[in-house]
Amino acid sequence: MVASPQMHPVVQTAGLCKVFRDFWRRPRVEAVKDLNLDIRPGEVFGLLGPNGSGKTTTIKMLLGLLYPTRGRISIFGRPPTEVSVKSRIGFLPEESYLYRFLVAHETLDFYGRLFRLPSRIRKDRSDRLLDMVGLSHEARRPIGEYSKGMARRIGLAQALINDPELLILDEPTSGLDPIGARQIKDVIRALGKKGKTILLSSHILADVEDVCDRVTILYGGQQRAVGEIGELLRQRDVTQITAPPLSEETIRQVRALVTRLEKRDILNVSNPRIKLEDFFLRIVEEAHAANVRTSGARRGSEVPEFLQKPAETARTVIESLVEAASHGAERVAPAESTEKARAPDMSREIIESLTRPQPASADNEDRRPATSPPPAKETTRSIPQADRQVIDSLLGKDSTSPTSEKP
Repeated sequence: MVASPQMHPVVQTAGLCKVFRDFWRRPRVEAVKDLNLDIRPGEVFGLLGPNGSGKTTTIKMLLGLLYPTRGRISIFGRPPTEVSVKSRIGFLPEESYLYRFLVAHETLDFYGRLFRLPSRIRKDRSDRLLDMVGLSHEARRPIGEYSKGMARRIGLAQALINDPELLILDEPTSGLDPIGARQIKDVIRALGKKGKTILLSSHILADVEDVCDRVTILYGGQQRAVGEIGELLRQRDVTQITAPPLSEETIRQVRALVTRLEKRDILNVSNPRIKLEDFFLRIVEEAHAANVRTSGARRGSEVPEFLQKPAETARTVIESLVEAASHGAERVAPAESTEKARAPDMSREIIESLTRPQPASADNEDRRPATSPPPAKETTRSIPQADRQVIDSLLGKDSTSPTSEKP
């Protein structure tokens, strides 16, 4: 899905800079310099550059993990440090930091709990995501036994567990074999067509070229080029013509025609080549069709249905809580309002039952030592004045009024 330029950007930065300082607060490294980004909804945007060009630092600032030295960041029109913003983001870091003693299902269930997803939804999404990344047959193995490529697959699954609107991927194909890399790229393309906004950071040129709509190239923390992939890579001084197989006589006549009309000769005539990746995957698919067994990761399924619909539930709940806190108001759902209205009455009944005078127990008299003094004539429990004031405050009574109950 190619975003319209009129849409409000999902990610926007203006004059973004990050300077790392030494112990004496002297500027040591300027990792990012005057970076301006505009990522529109439904766009697959590539952040391209060699190692040390500032890609990961930029991502950390977009996530609110680092504060910029200068400049402005806007995610969904809000600062990246807001909780309501973080709930709408999925993140796959460059290294998958996962609990090695949990199995795949437990890992996804853990991250689903962080987003307060119901148990039924967590289980359904876990099954679908594991099937999508080709790990359903290894779902009961501890993560610590996974290879790096398998860990990247489960890392992508955990980044999608909350059905994010913005997906940030830092080197998603790192450590993957050609099958896994192709599968991840297919997933990214499918999510982009379904309307997800994706920021892909990589130094692997083929990955960015295959899946991204637009790209920016960083070097030394500075933006060196930005634009659509097709426009940036177009060779305007060469014309390419593709045709079915031609005979030598036809090629000779075409050469003569071009020479006569354009006063120049054809530079090259050859058969086009397919990519090595496509050839490799064709061989693997043929082996898979022949039922050749393998203990590695397998090809995954299609993108789950829940990732093809906009995620509104978690965002709506969190935004309502944030708005209520900022205005000093309390918003509750209709189903919860009845329960909350009933809660004060139940609390009052419990407190009154605890403070109601109670007769002396015969069991207590039997347990009293023979040397203890005889009990007082009163048969009710006395409540200290301090405790009575606390209880009255809970009941909404004024302990200083003449009508308040005395201990």
